[in-house]
Amino acid sequence: MRNYIIRRLFLLVPIMLGVSFLTFAVFRLIPGDAAILTLGFGSTPESLEDLRHELGIDRPWYEQYGDWVWGVVQGDFGESITESGLSVTTELGRRLPITLELLVLAIFFSVLLGVPPGVLSAIRPGTALDFVARIASVLWLSIPNFWLGILVITFGLAWFGWTPPQFGEGYVPFFAGLPAPLDGVPLPGSGDCPCDPWVNLQQFFFPSLVLALGIAAAIMRLTRSAMMEVLRNDYIRTAWSKGLRERTVVSRHALKNALIPVVTVVGLQVGALIGGTVLVERVFALNGVGFWVVESVIRRDIFVVMSLTLIFALTYVLANLFVDITYAWLDPRIRYA
Repeated sequence: MRNYIIRRLFLLVPIMLGVSFLTFAVFRLIPGDAAILTLGFGSTPESLEDLRHELGIDRPWYEQYGDWVWGVVQGDFGESITESGLSVTTELGRRLPITLELLVLAIFFSVLLGVPPGVLSAIRPGTALDFVARIASVLWLSIPNFWLGILVITFGLAWFGWTPPQFGEGYVPFFAGLPAPLDGVPLPGSGDCPCDPWVNLQQFFFPSLVLALGIAAAIMRLTRSAMMEVLRNDYIRTAWSKGLRERTVVSRHALKNALIPVVTVVGLQVGALIGGTVLVERVFALNGVGFWVVESVIRRDIFVVMSLTLIFALTYVLANLFVDITYAWLDPRIRYA
């Protein structure tokens, strides 16, 4: 197992290089010019050339890409080409905790709302509970998360006069040691720290729930089918014949084996969750990495887009490595050569 993990970690290097180069190549094919978007369409050719030279985007592509890769190796993602003096590394430190918290809570809600209903539906097939769970899963799979987020804000405001805490005013950290919030909110440790765990959880509850419902529906349906298949196996019938309680049979003998395909889906759905943050963060005015991706693509800020794509790809690859490791814990018979 240790050698397998080490090999997978070494494979991160060519994967990340491939992702970054592909992003760089595709982005250069998209029509648009960062200099024109910065100065405006009425700018003179001379001023545009001066800005391109100042930003370094008039250099050969291999020099631009090579300098960026060398900076990443040294822990420096460079500077934004459309916001003068803005360090990508510093801005990532501000925005990444927002997106990570959103992803962690979304995964938590998706597992919480997917696995237990799926198990209950499998052990009580054909009952009202099973019917309600299956109908709810189809419903949540059919509703786009960004549309559901708009409904939450619209109906909350129209019916109850409610909006999420700090809506449009900035991120409130859970801990005082987290990086600085955005939108002019004071730095933690500056004497006027806005850190508030309760406000933070309220701020992230509905965005993470909206992001999780579609994934939870898929997990619920897969858990149900996997549990029903496992419950038909001979070793489960043997456990019943021993007189074991239902809770013991389900939790100790059936659930761990049924969770193997569920864990696979959770790992694969990390990519969908990352894509969902781009929309959900904009709907709920959370200035995280997803929000920044949209802004950077619109402004043609190529090095910001490359850096964020690299972070997303790294998150996805590590999530799938964690899934492979979890397999061996769920089923000791699984071993990696």
